Amino acid sequence: MKIKEIKAKSIITKSALTDYVINPYTGCMHGCIYCYARFMKRFTNHPEPWGDFVDVKINAPDLIPEKTDKYKNKTILMGSVTDAYHPIEIKYKLTRKILEKLIPLQPDLNILTKSDLVLRDIDLLKKFKNLLITFSLSFLDEKYRKQLEPLACPSERRIKALEDLFRAGIKTAIFISPIFPEITDWQEIIKKTKNFTKEYWFENLNPYFSIRHNIIKFLKNNQPELINKYKEIWAGKSDYWSREEKKIKQFCKNNKLICKIYFHHKKQQ
Repeated sequence: MKIKEIKAKSIITKSALTDYVINPYTGCMHGCIYCYARFMKRFTNHPEPWGDFVDVKINAPDLIPEKTDKYKNKTILMGSVTDAYHPIEIKYKLTRKILEKLIPLQPDLNILTKSDLVLRDIDLLKKFKNLLITFSLSFLDEKYRKQLEPLACPSERRIKALEDLFRAGIKTAIFISPIFPEITDWQEIIKKTKNFTKEYWFENLNPYFSIRHNIIKFLKNNQPELINKYKEIWAGKSDYWSREEKKIKQFCKNNKLICKIYFHHKKQQ
């Protein structure tokens, strides 16, 4: 893992995803084989593969203004192309320092993470009036999880962290993304977590060309019988996602859950 300390020019960035995003790091140690954010390599000049480098924006907290109303009632997402709580955060504590600077500004804060390290900052998180902690969770099978998300926090620890945040009075959500056809058991994920959250987001596997080889390799090593099924879905020869979306909506309705679906239905070939 190549770790490099850099100085950023800005840290709160306008985004098409939400009002603003904050990414304390460039790169991510989790090494998820399906990660869409590997496109960031274009801007870094790193020869290392995505998942093998992290640029640490050591001046990030200093770039947060001390006094401004600019971000009140505006949503800031922490972790759009990195995880603000991936392992390097244990050393640098950039996310914690950024949170301290954001408290007086009181944005609507959403943190998307795969890590239970977020529990470290409960004392700060409680000081935000509008806060949502969203855990990304797609795999309950640890054998698969280790292959697909090598350095990410085990799923059971994420669920325990979800429970701890819930009991601390902090609003939570689960982002079941990406959904791997016939592998991601979203119903079981909901059953295991619905006592600690009522909001679920769903996104299907979007096989960008940069990650498709990784997915096929994973299937060959684990469930080769699914390869043709995946290729049919990607080529638009299957209505799998339409059927799955209907199932999700009905299941969430039956269980009185908040349901947000971010499916891509276009041909993916």
